[in-house]
Order: sequence, then structure tokens, then C-alpha cells
Amino acid sequence: MKHLEDTPWMICDENDTNYCAYSDTDSVYLHSEPILRKLYPNWDELPEGQQDELLEKVALYYQDHITSYYDTLAKECFNIPEHRLEMKTECVIRSAYFRKTRRYAQWITKQEGIVKEKLDVKGLEFKKANFPKILGKFFHEALIDVLKGATQSEIDERVKDMKAKILKGEISLSELGNPTGVKKLNQYIERKPKAGEMFTITKKGAPVNTKAAIVYNDLIRFWGLNKEHSYIAQGDKIKYIYLKPNPYQIDALGFLDFDIPDKINEFMEKYADRKKIFESILLNKLENFYDDLGWRLNLNPYMDHFFNFK
Repeated sequence: MKHLEDTPWMICDENDTNYCAYSDTDSVYLHSEPILRKLYPNWDELPEGQQDELLEKVALYYQDHITSYYDTLAKECFNIPEHRLEMKTECVIRSAYFRKTRRYAQWITKQEGIVKEKLDVKGLEFKKANFPKILGKFFHEALIDVLKGATQSEIDERVKDMKAKILKGEISLSELGNPTGVKKLNQYIERKPKAGEMFTITKKGAPVNTKAAIVYNDLIRFWGLNKEHSYIAQGDKIKYIYLKPNPYQIDALGFLDFDIPDKINEFMEKYADRKKIFESILLNKLENFYDDLGWRLNLNPYMDHFFNFK
């Protein structure tokens, strides 16, 4: 199926365009705008509902045409008089974003002949459980706006606004923390702290979330908070954040969202590296998103002034 995305040299001219936008195991998505503009010169003037109807009409025509050809295919290629091969139009999509195989979003307006307004998202990073919900919500809304025709400048402003809220502390660290599980906490403990020592020695290769959880346990023990607050145990669901340089030289700190001691919260508020949180969690996802759209992500407010200087 993946070869549909390549222009077949044996039946096409060298400069022919391939209108296959995406293909999966048993599905193919075709870019239909060129043929619709050819058939309907006033395409841009038509209301969206009528455009959907005409798109479905063209899709059904090709569905029947290809299904009919399967009779010839079955006889000539497989030497069988009867078959169950069938092409079926699944849905009408007004716009879509294809990231990679099984990672996409599509704005469905008709599905099996029924009018709908549905955003179907599969496999994109912001939908995963280890992505902060507030940033996932931001990405989800931005994606919807792009699919519905928002311009780059409009999305740029939303990204700048979100960055400013994160850096100014308008979004809580609890909301920005990376959600994750701690599956092998004990496995990465090299040695517990001795008398007079503050921190546990962790083994080489310990994941950042595991080290962040161990550091949290060390802090509440050292600060005498363990009588009123819970240690992070193996198997717990936690969040963690990155920290700026601090007196304890801690790179990241984990916490239990439902049980944050005041002293831990004060320490996080003072040393949280909000810039790194934005860059490590949201920025790299946005850069990939912009690259896929053929856009350039520019968060420098002076960049445009520089290039427009006369």
C-alpha cells in the first residue's frame, strides 16, 4: 500500500503529480481539490456543504469505477472468476494533517453518507498520557484552527501567548509537570544516603523521572516532611519538572500531584526552569508541526523587524 505514495514510473510521465496524500494498511487518502476545481470552475464560490456533497459524488464515482475494475484484476492477475474485492468510500475530509504512519488528524464532514463535524486524531504526541493535559489542550485547539484555515500569524500569536503564560508563572507547575509512572524505582538505587548525607546514589542510566522521584523522597526525609506526606513508591503515578541551578544541584524534581508539601512547592516555585519546561515539552513538538506545514517557527519578537529593516 505504501507504494501508492510514489509516482509509478511505469504508467506515468516523469513530471506527473501523485495526489495520494497518505496510505495505511487498507486505506488510501487522495487529494481531490485539483479534479474538483477542474470539474467546477466556481469551486471557491460554493458553500462548504455543497463542496462536501460534490467531493462525495466524485469519491463514489471512483469507488464504483475501481470496484468494477477488480473483476478484470481478479481474472487476469489471480485467475479467479469470483472475488470479494471492493473499494468503499469511508469518509469525506475537508482538511487533514498527516504526521507519520498512524499519526494524523482529519476533519471529517461526512462519514458513510452521514453529515458530521468530527475531528479524528490518531497517534499524535499531544494525545499521549505522558504529555501535560494543559499543553495537550493547547495543541489540540491549535490543530483544529489550522485544519479550519487559521493562518500562521494567528497560530504564532497563540504560541507566543502560551510561552509568556508559562514563563510568567501564570500556569501552575502542577499543570506543567511531566506525567509519568515510576516502574523501576528500587532497581536504580545504588546506595542509600549514609549518616550526614542528603541524597541517594543512583545507578548509571537511571531515567530522569526515576531520579526525580528518588530526589523527592530524599528531600522530604531530610526536611522531616515524611511523617505528614507520602514517599513516592514504585508503581506510583507522578509528575516531574526541570530545575534551574540550585543549592542542591538537582536537575529535576518529582512530586505527587495530590500531596505536595508546602516546602517542596516553595522550592519548585523558586527554582523551576520554566524556559526548559516550555522548550523540552512543547517547543520541539511545535517545531515538528510547523515543519510539516512548511512554516517557520519564530518566537523572537525582533526577527521580523530585522529582516524588514531598510
